[in-house]
Amino acid sequence: MKQLSRPLLRWYDQHARDLPWRRTSDPYAIWISEVMLQQTQVETVKPYFERFHQRFPRVRDLAAADESEVLRLWEGLGYYRRARQLHAASKRIVDEFAGQFPTQLADVMSLPGIGRYTAGAILSIAFDQRQPILEGNTIRVYSRLLGYRSDPRSTAGQRELWQFAEAILPKSRVGAFNQAMMELGSEVCVPKRPDCASCPLMASCRAREHGWQDQIPIPPQRKTKYEDVTEVAVVVRRRGRVLIRQCGPNERWAGMWDFPRLVADGDHPSAVVPQVTAMTGVEILLGTHVTTIKHAVTRFRITLKCYDAEYVSGRLRRNGGCRWVAPGDLSGFALSVTGRKLANRVQSTNGELV
Repeated sequence: MKQLSRPLLRWYDQHARDLPWRRTSDPYAIWISEVMLQQTQVETVKPYFERFHQRFPRVRDLAAADESEVLRLWEGLGYYRRARQLHAASKRIVDEFAGQFPTQLADVMSLPGIGRYTAGAILSIAFDQRQPILEGNTIRVYSRLLGYRSDPRSTAGQRELWQFAEAILPKSRVGAFNQAMMELGSEVCVPKRPDCASCPLMASCRAREHGWQDQIPIPPQRKTKYEDVTEVAVVVRRRGRVLIRQCGPNERWAGMWDFPRLVADGDHPSAVVPQVTAMTGVEILLGTHVTTIKHAVTRFRITLKCYDAEYVSGRLRRNGGCRWVAPGDLSGFALSVTGRKLANRVQSTNGELV
């Protein structure tokens, strides 16, 4: 198995995709790409990475930015905790490492949002350190190479695969080797019907030898149980402006902006009126139902009913995170995907919604 590197690197040199983060050895840029790529497709990440890196070309630029701007540039990628942790880690790098990305594994793993895989990816790609990696694609490749028929997500499975990942590292071009393994899993050793005939490691694969490709790795035993939830979003209008509020630290989209949103209390829409008043401090006259948006967040399947409303009286609560904004200014605020859909509708109708 230690002889894997030569055919794999030869294949990678010929077939590697041209990705923006592969054109640099800057650990900061590689770090951004690795965080963005967590649970997100490569093609989705590419434009986000280029915009984000253009706005924050150095770690000091990111550390000095307002969180709201970071979240706005992240909008649409989802899993916003990644952006908040990236921002927090950049401040740590500036304060504790003089703005230089650390080169020791323990220091890198001490940063918010960075685990063993991300640390290994950054250090191997940026500095060619002999650090193993283990993520979705390489778990599949390594499991098939080994013919590992137990659960690779178990404690024993993780221990064996990490040991294997470390044992096969070459003495040089470690970063390229790790990227090649991920590329192989993404493009050739795919979950269903892998293209074994095109695989540079075909001769070393036990799964292919025994015809186990479709059985390895074994699928997760548990499936997500979704909970159906109905929520209400209200677009409150006043003198050509609409009301938005910033989500609190313990809310779903902490730090981001949204229209007043709450869990539906019964089927009667008027029940939301006192809840909006309690949330914002203003009294409203609820208007018509304008649209329904269905989406999923973590384990929730959400039906979001959106209503138009008019301001009647009252003042915004102090420290409530609410403000009146012109519809044309909504593009400058970081919103959730559903919040942005509603904002686009508000902007296209100049705040009227109907």
